[in-house]
Order: sequence, then C-alpha cells, then structure tokens
Amino acid sequence: MAKIETPRPIRGTQDMLGDMADRFIHVVEAFERVRRLYGFRRVEVPVIEPTAVFARSLGETTDVVSKEMYSFDDRGGESITLRPEFTAGLCRAFLTEGWQQHVPLKLATHGPLFRYERPQKGRYRQFHQIDAEIIGAAEPAADVELLVFADQLLQELGVANGITLHLNTLGDGGTRAAWRAALIEYFSDHLSELSDDSRERLAKNPLRILDSKDPRDRPIADAAPDIDTYITDEARDFFGGVTEGLQAAGVAWTRDSRLVRGMDYYRHTAFEFVTDRLGAQGTVLGGGRYDGLIESLGGPATPAVGWAAGIERLAMLLDAPPLQHVDVAVIPMGDAAALAATGIVASLRRAGLASDLGFKGNMKKRMQKANDMGARYAVIVGEDELAKGVASLKNLQTGTQQEVAIDAVAAAIRA
Repeated sequence: MAKIETPRPIRGTQDMLGDMADRFIHVVEAFERVRRLYGFRRVEVPVIEPTAVFARSLGETTDVVSKEMYSFDDRGGESITLRPEFTAGLCRAFLTEGWQQHVPLKLATHGPLFRYERPQKGRYRQFHQIDAEIIGAAEPAADVELLVFADQLLQELGVANGITLHLNTLGDGGTRAAWRAALIEYFSDHLSELSDDSRERLAKNPLRILDSKDPRDRPIADAAPDIDTYITDEARDFFGGVTEGLQAAGVAWTRDSRLVRGMDYYRHTAFEFVTDRLGAQGTVLGGGRYDGLIESLGGPATPAVGWAAGIERLAMLLDAPPLQHVDVAVIPMGDAAALAATGIVASLRRAGLASDLGFKGNMKKRMQKANDMGARYAVIVGEDELAKGVASLKNLQTGTQQEVAIDAVAAAIRA
C-alpha cells in the first residue's frame, strides 16, 4: 500500500500553538477590553462579499484589487471575494442592514483577512486584524477618539515604547483636487526619472508616488509640492481640531506631510503608528477619514473614520504574556476515583475556578504537572478518600493539606 503523504499547509498561512497563540489572544482580549471602555459595539460581517464591494471601495487599479484578492465565481456565477480588509464590508452592511438609524455608529470587529501577496515577516496570505470605525460623525472629535483608543490599546499591550504616531491631513475636496493637480504637473516634469510603477501611477493615482519605496523615486517625491500650500481654511481648522484634541488627551504625535491615502474618498486625517522594531514593514496600526467611501458604494454622503491593525504584527512586539494558570488541579488515583474527580472538576468550573484533571501518570508526575500549570491547589482523590466521602485539598503555595467533604471543595477553596 502506497504511503499517504500528509498535505502541507498553504503558503502564507500558519498554525498557532503555545507562545504565538497566547500572544495572539492577548492582543484580541486587550482590544475587546478597551473597545468596551470606549463604547464601541462589537459587529460581525461575512468573510465573503460580492467582488464589487472591494472593487468599488479599494479601486480597480490598486494592487489589492488587481493582484492580491482571492476572487472566484461561485456555483451561481456570482463573483465572490474573500475579504482583504474590513472597512468596505462594514460600509456595505451599514447600507444594506439599515444601520443608518444608529448614527453616529461606533463599531469594532476582528477576524481573518486574505491577500495573495509574498509572505514575509509579520505578513501572511491569511492574516488577522482588529478594526475600529466611527460612521456618521463629521467632527474632528471622532478622529481624536479613535486615535486615543488606539494609543490606549498600545499602552495596555505594553508595546507603545518605540511606536510613534505619524499624522497628516489630506484636506477637504478642494484641497485634494488642487494638490493632486500640482503633483501631476510636478511629476510630469520628472517623468523620465520615475520608476515604471510611478509612471503608471501618475495618470491613475499620483498621490501614491509620494510613498514609493523605489530609490529612484525618493529624491523626486521628497521635493514634491507640499499639501500645506493648497489647504483651505476649513481643512486647516479641522486638522487643528484633531491636533488640539490629541494634546488635550495627552497623545503625542509627529507631523508627516508625506503620509497619504491614494483613493479619492479619503479626506482630512490620515495616520499611522510606526515602529522600527519590525524591519521595513514598520506600520503596526493605521487609518484615516474616508468621508466619500459610502457614497462610492451607492449610499448617501456619510462621514466616517477608522483604523485597523494586524494582530500578528502586534503579537510580534509583545513580551511573552503570562502563562495561563489554573486555580485547581484535580488528581484521581484509581478508576472509581477518576469518576468522582470528573464530578469534582465540573463543580469547580461551575463555581468559576479554572480547573484541570490529571488523567494519567503516577502521583509524582501528576503533582509535577499541577506545579507546571501554576495551580494554587491540588485536589487528591483515592480509594481511602472515597471511603470517607472526602478529598484531600493541598495548598501548593504553603504545602498545607486538609480533608474536605467532596461536595464542599469549591467552598473550601473560596473561603
């Protein structure tokens, strides 16, 4: 009989157990805790969406749409895409589920996303993000709240040291149009010096040349016209409202006038939390205001702002989180004791005590496992204890031991 070959995982995916899984869930739990403090409502959206949701929101010419999306025709002939990001799906749900009645709507979610790109450190084809959005709020205070939320999350994760908030304004529609025209004129004068990618972007998305990583583009991009030359008074006041709010909240930031978002529906605030601890891929959390996106999906003009962060990337910055400890290790000796131990461990868990059952091994090995799990107590049940209707309760920190009625173990530990 031919040997069956075990399938390998798909490139760009990962299995997690132990330290990495602990770091991953630590990020998620911190996010859930902080989003409740800020009054963000948990929401779930589908992993699959009509391809048009992302083509309209991300733009047909972006690398994500043209090269990286996992798209396919389902059996009904509809083009379906595994979500490459959260915002478009949330905006689609806002329109199709009647969530307009709840504005301003503060949403938070997390889960897997999919992009077909070259896997590298902290970047996968199936990856995970946390995401926060405020839909229906046109005030700078909404931008401030999201930025303070992000800053507090990084502080609570213990990774804020060495991470800098880079902040920019993309202005309003008038600002952006004037700046875009000036950039097209400027880059056209340097067309022969630009990389092939930037030449292609010039006609479609000239702002993206500003954040090109190609060494040929950097001197030209660095000398390009600055947005501040074209910013309207209204846009300047909006940005001032954001920066004043951050100062009031005690959140430090640095201006980055080359920080851009290519799509036309982006307005006003753009931001990234950046570190040098992850190599070239330095952004750990980023976002901005996208007042024109919902309109591009067929809805009414609706202001919105949001951010997202890669869970794996944040997890890489964490110190090893504390090991998960159990309160009680239940150790049965003998078949009859094993049945009684099953009842004891169930009652302990119902009483809110994290408990584990030692299934096999001699007493020494089971006690060693209890210590390895960081258990505070061991509950030992053998034939002698069963005959008396008790269990031996051992405090593993002090070494003291006492006999307790089997139905009173939880109460004795709680006492």
